[in-house]
Amino acid sequence: MASRPTSESAALRLLRLLANNGTVAEITGLDAPETERDLALRIREDFDRRRRREAELSALVETARDLASLSDPNGVLDAIVRRARALLGTDLAYLTLFDPDRGDTYMRATDGSISAEFQSVRLGLGDGLGGLAAKTRKAYWTADYFADHRFQHTGAIDHAVADEGIVAICGTPLIAVDDFVGVLFAANRSPRPFSHDEVALLGSLATLAAVSIVQVRALAETELALAALSEAHDTVRRHTAGVERAAAAHDRFADLVLGGGGADDITKALVDLLGGWAVVLDDEGVRRSEAGDAPAGPRDPSDRDPLADLPPAPSAFGSGRLTQHGDRYAVGIAAGHEPLGLLVLGGLELAADDADQRTVERAAMVTALVMLFARQTADAQQQMRTDLVADLVAGRGDPAELATAARAYGLDPNRPFCLLAVVGDDPAGRRALVMSTHAAVGARGIVGEHDGVVVALVSETGAGALASSVSARLGRSGRATVAGVGPLEGVAAVPAAFTEAVRTVRAMVALGHTGTGAAAADLGFAGLVVGSEPDVGAYVQSTLGPVAAYDDARGTDLVGTLEAYFAAGGSPRHTATALHVHVNTVAQRLERIAALLGPSWQQPDRVLEIQLALRLRRLMPR
Repeated sequence: MASRPTSESAALRLLRLLANNGTVAEITGLDAPETERDLALRIREDFDRRRRREAELSALVETARDLASLSDPNGVLDAIVRRARALLGTDLAYLTLFDPDRGDTYMRATDGSISAEFQSVRLGLGDGLGGLAAKTRKAYWTADYFADHRFQHTGAIDHAVADEGIVAICGTPLIAVDDFVGVLFAANRSPRPFSHDEVALLGSLATLAAVSIVQVRALAETELALAALSEAHDTVRRHTAGVERAAAAHDRFADLVLGGGGADDITKALVDLLGGWAVVLDDEGVRRSEAGDAPAGPRDPSDRDPLADLPPAPSAFGSGRLTQHGDRYAVGIAAGHEPLGLLVLGGLELAADDADQRTVERAAMVTALVMLFARQTADAQQQMRTDLVADLVAGRGDPAELATAARAYGLDPNRPFCLLAVVGDDPAGRRALVMSTHAAVGARGIVGEHDGVVVALVSETGAGALASSVSARLGRSGRATVAGVGPLEGVAAVPAAFTEAVRTVRAMVALGHTGTGAAAADLGFAGLVVGSEPDVGAYVQSTLGPVAAYDDARGTDLVGTLEAYFAAGGSPRHTATALHVHVNTVAQRLERIAALLGPSWQQPDRVLEIQLALRLRRLMPR
């Protein structure tokens, strides 16, 4: 690399290295202050982490496309182990399938294996790492299998593992809805710890693999059913038409996945194939797509849809099978044990055990893939927003860079904005609360999470009205308490505003105002009394700040005049006597105080606030 002028600053050289995708070694070797070099290394690490995340998501999407295009069971299994080995960069990968007749699992596909004994091994439930994963339906991993006493070692399994030369193993169960399919493994012939990210990546691949295996099995069942229907001409003709529709559906659904289609495309394709109408609901019962002449949804699109609570919808969640009630049908949409939503149909007639029913169930599986990709993408994007919010409320990073990042999400911190702190009734439902708050705020701001509190930065000037409206919007799916602070300007104001908002929302809960929204200023001294971490200085500043600042700037004593005025029972004449000044002087000072505190400063509630602030100010150390 050509040398730069010696006058060029170290910070600029570091920025130039980052812009040119400089390596960690290049950054470390640069002659620069340690703090600047450390900051550049953190930025480099963040870039690498986000690139890895994007690469993993892209690899999963590519895997789903590959699996969706395969119809041969052997080809699907071989493709799964090849992709697992490539994604985790291990020496080998393999897959065992569950044998319900014998109650164990057997080796079905391998990639990178060299041992014939290993390729024919069977694992009883609970035996070895794979048997334990099969029995508990949980992922297990170890850097050194033979030294790990968590697993029940058997002679046959240990001998096969040793013959293959395996040392490190990671195994995760293949589960589609409630069906246990088998176990997917990645293994190394030398000690290797598996990171949580790698385990999660293998788990995501296992989810896709399980859905694909079940889908291929369903297609095979359809083909067997077609062969059985050849006994009667009329039956063959009727079912042949259904199978043709199923085949057309399979091709069309595969094309949709390969082409990056979404839930809207799937519902439209289903209606084109079968007629009637179709609606996709998410796991909270909110309508996400529809096609055909479907019943009208709720007036507010973010409200729960009536279809989610009418038969056959409740009985369809988690079953993975089509259920019927009257002229309506429903099938659950799920990835593994995690429910993602519901597919509801009507305006058509499906014969019992007809290929059209399997077409609907296949549509639900494909929709699960699409919704899973969408959720993973949304989670990745939300994590980036959460990282930014955490940096803003903690005051980490360069203010100019934080402001630029905020503007990329639609918030200009140099214009007035408000900060909201949101807490819900269910601590375990914080992800849903983050997503619901994001939907309520929309494109006006950024939503994230910090220290267990959902935080929203919104381009708005009225903190109280904003907090109230967001709380009402969130209350449709569960109670949420919202505290607002603002308006603010500049990223430097965010940390203090976050502290005030958290104190306020905790005070609101303590006062019994759960499920409501308010600004910090609305609580006044009540927030100071019940807050878990009362900030007396902040309260005094917010109440008397303009008057104290005026005194400091001009050498006056308007604060003393206020104290004398209240001590005199609100009488200007007695105040003048106590201060040894003319009553007109007191009147002029009171006019100045009114200009600083606002014309309502002598209202009873404001008087109480001001007197309390004056008393606390006298008690505070100077």
